[in-house]
Amino acid sequence: MKIQDLGLEDRPRERLIGKGPWSLSNSELLAVILRTGTGKENAVDVARNLLAEAGGSLTELSSMGMDRMMNVSGVGLLKAATVTAAFELGRRFAMEEFPYEKIPITSAGVIYRILYPRLKGLDHEQCWVVFLNRSNYFISSEKISEGGFGETTFDVKMIVTRALERKATSIVLVHNHPSGNPRPGPGDYEATKLLRKACSAIGLTLLDHIVASDNAFFSFNEERLTVNTV
Repeated sequence: MKIQDLGLEDRPRERLIGKGPWSLSNSELLAVILRTGTGKENAVDVARNLLAEAGGSLTELSSMGMDRMMNVSGVGLLKAATVTAAFELGRRFAMEEFPYEKIPITSAGVIYRILYPRLKGLDHEQCWVVFLNRSNYFISSEKISEGGFGETTFDVKMIVTRALERKATSIVLVHNHPSGNPRPGPGDYEATKLLRKACSAIGLTLLDHIVASDNAFFSFNEERLTVNTV
């Protein structure tokens, strides 16, 4: 059935306008983004199929590449690009949701919340650095590198250079584990050791190394694996 054949109360776009976005299901909101369906299926049907391809998970859908989206009937390149852009806007909104530069960073949990919108749902590793001033106030964060499913590497010299450019006195290293297990591996310990030495040489402090997953995180500092003793 075409969207035009539905009653006004059943049309996602009209209901969004009349009652607000909270009145729509995930598939109906996605249908508004997709706008049109196919000759046999309306936009809601296509949206449901796209969500089904992602196992009903918005997190999975957010990390789904455009090529995979286009495997769903009715989803072409433009629609896949539109959905991808919508998720990216959501991530950026979440990143600026709270003025972290106005509060001191007092725990690994705060750092995790800052970068969670960026790292959630990724199917590959990314490495970020959070730069802090002398009072542990947030200066900025920057993605340093990204890699495959299993690992990513980073340039220690580049991290130190970025910290000096921002006049940071301490940093926190953060990277994700797409596997869902935030426990650090041997390579994570070695990376922490190398970065700590480089920071110490110029009077910069590596406060913590946080390994993040979608639902949890591991803090070297809070687990008493202090970066100074790794």
